[in-house]
Formats: sequence, C-alpha cells, structure tokens
Amino acid sequence: QVPLVESGGGLVQAGDSLTLSCAVSGQAFSMYTMAWLRQAAGKEREFLAAISRGGTVTSYGDSVLGRFAISRDNAKNAVYLQMNSLKPEDTAVYYCAVRNSGGVPTTPADYASWGRGTQVTVSS
Repeated sequence: QVPLVESGGGLVQAGDSLTLSCAVSGQAFSMYTMAWLRQAAGKEREFLAAISRGGTVTSYGDSVLGRFAISRDNAKNAVYLQMNSLKPEDTAVYYCAVRNSGGVPTTPADYASWGRGTQVTVSS
C-alpha cells in the first residue's frame, strides 16, 4: 500500500471551482500512474481522471470531460484535480489512487492503493 492523503474538499455552490490535492509518500511517485475517482452515497466508485507517470498522457471519464483537469508535480509527490463548473451531482467522496504499471486506464479496478478520500459537496 502506498500512503496517500487527499485534501481540498469542502462545500461549494453550483458553478464554483475547487482544486483537490493528493500527497503521496515514498520515493517512487514518478513511477506511478495516478488517478482520481469518486463515490457518491449509494453508488459505485466512479473513475474521473488519470495521468501518466510523466504527466504527458491523461484520460477522463465522460461525466467530467471538459470540466475537470488532472495534473501532477513529480518534484512535490503530488497530484491535483482542478474542478470547474461544479454541479450538485458532483457531490461525493473523492479519492486519489495509484497504479504501479503504465497506461491510463479508466476502470477503478485498475488502481491499487487508495487514500481515505475528501468530501466534496455541491449545493444547488
């Protein structure tokens, strides 16, 4: 398991923006594909975005394409999720996750270690 700590969640209004951060412990951060996923109450975990080891390749889930942007800073062992035009249906617990091998798959099962999550609540 890779220690991950998400932060930046909170209560916002529809249309607002929010940036989530994920700090990753250890020396191997640049070897990981990183992803953001979320889970709303009563729903399955949903893939949102992934970014390759070097940050040059990304993938997005259909529900956030064009509104969310994933980025990473390998010097800081951190990955970010910029969320724009937030909607009430974006309300969920947001998790970052690690993939030890390459590629930017879009299935939650392709990611191993998970953080504890950060709550994002979007009011209408």
